[in-house]
Amino acid sequence: MRAYDIIFKKRWNEILSSSEIDFMVKGFVKGVIPNYQMSAFLMAVAINGMNTDETLSLTKSFVDSGDIIDLSSIPGIKVDKHSSGGVGDTTTLVVAPIVAAAEIPVAKMSGRGLGHSGGTIDKLESIPGFRTKISEDDFIKQVKDIGIAIVGKIGNVVPADKLIYALRDVTATVDSLPLIASSIMSKKIAGGSDAIVLDVKVGSGAFIEDEKEVEKLAKIMVNIGKGFRKKMRAVITDMSQPLGNAIGNSLEVEEAIKILKGNGSSDLREVCINIAANMLLSGQKVKDLKNGIDLTEEILTSGRGLQKFKQLISHQGGNSNIVEDLSLLPKAQYEDKLTADSNGFIKKIDCKQIGIASIILGAGREKKEDIIDSSVGIVMEKRLGDNVKMKEKICTIYGNDFSKIEEAKKILKKTIEISEKRVSKPILIKKIID
Repeated sequence: MRAYDIIFKKRWNEILSSSEIDFMVKGFVKGVIPNYQMSAFLMAVAINGMNTDETLSLTKSFVDSGDIIDLSSIPGIKVDKHSSGGVGDTTTLVVAPIVAAAEIPVAKMSGRGLGHSGGTIDKLESIPGFRTKISEDDFIKQVKDIGIAIVGKIGNVVPADKLIYALRDVTATVDSLPLIASSIMSKKIAGGSDAIVLDVKVGSGAFIEDEKEVEKLAKIMVNIGKGFRKKMRAVITDMSQPLGNAIGNSLEVEEAIKILKGNGSSDLREVCINIAANMLLSGQKVKDLKNGIDLTEEILTSGRGLQKFKQLISHQGGNSNIVEDLSLLPKAQYEDKLTADSNGFIKKIDCKQIGIASIILGAGREKKEDIIDSSVGIVMEKRLGDNVKMKEKICTIYGNDFSKIEEAKKILKKTIEISEKRVSKPILIKKIID
């Protein structure tokens, strides 16, 4: 078998066998297949796509390239979730404690933010003392003890994806649906959970803005999961504006706590309730989605979700007093505000640009080696469809550098459009695929 012949086949849109795909992945990980041949292979896939069997085989090769976390010693159905990324997407910090409070084990590996999209690990690390690096044994023990753990990568999970993604990033092949699906699902499969709920974003702040393409991606990922005998559900949710009011790491932790206390952004709350309800259904805790929503709301109202979040923080070395005293979270030195320059209704919010403005402040990374400033960010006071008056505050900007605040403010001014006509609010839950 030769890499040349496999590339040639895919170039002419022929179907590859599982052994041919495995040969390419394993050969590249071992260093036998050079970058230029893998790049050619990725471009052929990006142009011609892959069918269901090919995509499943590619995912399997990714999974088999490294460790698979064994969660079998944890009693019950383990349920994981994945968000395809976005701005102000604080769902994991709210949803995971709710589901764990319902006695469904949540053993979650999460990632860092890159580009305009924030990362769960960065948010958790804004909590003083919180450890996101723990051993696999301690990870499993913690889930057994309190029903929840959220950590960064454990062991050598899916090394093929890391190596291949680095090539995709520089060869214009990032937005290929089979490559996206295999990348996401290989990490979820290797994470070892029995059921997976996908929160797939669509809109200006998502990696894919077209709703039909997002639905196609969701279906591919659901089919991959089922191919590995996982219980699968995908929820397509709106990302045409920041999901919550807060964008920035400690600011998002603060908002997550507010949601768990019954306050915070109504949009973030609605999406969290729906994601949690789908996880409860996947974990066979409830018989249908309505019961899942009812149970989720009861856990929020009773404060059990908040207590589980506090327990999570304590067990991973964090200062759980932040739950009662938000001033213990990192705070920026300075703040500024963006005000409306006319009367009307918020017509458009370029969500991606808001994410970029937060990066300029220091809340995110353009490169992996960039250092995060946990204290900075943006808090939205107005959302799509809201009525605004001249000089009324649209958002507050928090920073530690006046020049960066001014630069971010210039971007924000261009990013928000006001219309004289009334504007309808977006539908948050677009579709559920199972």
